[in-house]
Amino acid sequence: MTEVDPLPTFADVEAARRRLGGAVLRTPLLENARVNERLGGRLFLKAECLQRTGSFKLRGAYNFLAAMTAEQRGRGVVGWSSGNHAQGLAEAARLMGVKATIVMPADAPALKVANTRASGAEVLLYDRVKDSREEIGRGIAARTGATVVPPYDHRWILTGQGTAGLEIVEQARDAGVTLDAVAAPCSGGGLITGIALAVKGLSPGTSVHSAEPAGFDDLARSLAAGAKCSNDRLSGSICDALLAPEPGDVTFPLAKALLGPGLVATDDEALDAMELAFREFKLVLEPGGAVALAAALTGKLPVRGRAVAVVCSGGNVDHATFARALARAA
Repeated sequence: MTEVDPLPTFADVEAARRRLGGAVLRTPLLENARVNERLGGRLFLKAECLQRTGSFKLRGAYNFLAAMTAEQRGRGVVGWSSGNHAQGLAEAARLMGVKATIVMPADAPALKVANTRASGAEVLLYDRVKDSREEIGRGIAARTGATVVPPYDHRWILTGQGTAGLEIVEQARDAGVTLDAVAAPCSGGGLITGIALAVKGLSPGTSVHSAEPAGFDDLARSLAAGAKCSNDRLSGSICDALLAPEPGDVTFPLAKALLGPGLVATDDEALDAMELAFREFKLVLEPGGAVALAAALTGKLPVRGRAVAVVCSGGNVDHATFARALARAA
């Protein structure tokens, strides 16, 4: 996409759903009476942690590969990711018979690295602080002719992710509900802007909000400032999936046009949300996948007297981190 290309639209999300066909699951939208009573409203959880590969990322990756030409797919793909895009791209490539090379940080959770390799991708590790994953990935593409599949900043990626937003509105309507607000975890903005396109296309009165880890809330600050802001650090949050340094060139204009104020949750609040998701909804979440839920549970996204949906975007968590979350119940 270049500066003269039009921004993606609701129609592009609908086209993505047609491309995905039966490759992705229609994940459930869950509700819990005890949690609703506690919050004084209706809270719905979109369980993308139950998606194939354990996160929403398969939606965008598969849409990207399906939109490529057969000749492009024959030269392979290369991507970079701390884990969930890596797994989604690797699985999409496996399903479509495409060679995939994934550049991953050396400190990525071992489970995510193992799962990426299990789908048949070649994994190259890099130092998140010293090295540029983009330079490594683009170098591979230049040498091999492979197509770069970015983790978020592309129309095919974000519109593929947006298919989850179509499902959210439709599933809420099936329950007799028009949603007041929808929130989703945010790193570079592909998920939240895709969902915003879908939600605003079907339910214009529903507000849509990003949720980010404290200290890595570049989109929230960018929305408040009206211009792109960067994070001071590249690592240091338990929410390893949400550490993009700044909003994307494609995603930020959409975010400015479609999103309400950004939400921020601390690492401890994310851990508490993981514990509640397991106890009340029987869901396994990773920290980054729980930040929108954390915003609702702490009142940063008000639920009282309203109907609100939050995306639980991923469940690829290592044993130690999950045990740490469950221990907070005591």
